[in-house]
Amino acid sequence: MDADAALDCPVCGTTMDSRPLGDGEVSTCPDGHGVFLRRADLGSLIEAEQDWHRHAGQHTMPMPRITADMQAPPSGRAQSRAWIETLFT
Repeated sequence: MDADAALDCPVCGTTMDSRPLGDGEVSTCPDGHGVFLRRADLGSLIEAEQDWHRHAGQHTMPMPRITADMQAPPSGRAQSRAWIETLFT
């Protein structure tokens, strides 16, 4: 299969929309049937996800000591649980 050829959705047969993602490309069905990746692109994403987890905590501050007079911090955007989640938010 040609690496540059557009993928067709395996559910409905519609030509999927593709966009760059890291070193690879992600294809999505315009009718909402899913997100599809080529095997090599999936491997690249898995490596990026592992790197993200390996380095996620290095730039965070230590947790403060909790005391009775403390108030909860203002709610903000929830931290992503995984690198891949940051791509779709």
